[in-house]
Amino acid sequence: MAHPKRKTSKARRDKRRTHQKLSDVTLTECTNCGAIHMRHRACGECGYYRGRQVTKAATEA
Repeated sequence: MAHPKRKTSKARRDKRRTHQKLSDVTLTECTNCGAIHMRHRACGECGYYRGRQVTKAATEA
């Protein structure tokens, strides 16, 4: 099996990992009730997505 000839320094290792991070979650305002929710997901407050009801509202259940 191949072995590294030299130890990889912390700086070189960290430079390689700079792009391996999570991005911020994009939030948007619900057009139906005005609550904040994640994009491309149904609103947790009213259950609407893109102008139509897709789930039951949390308050109804």
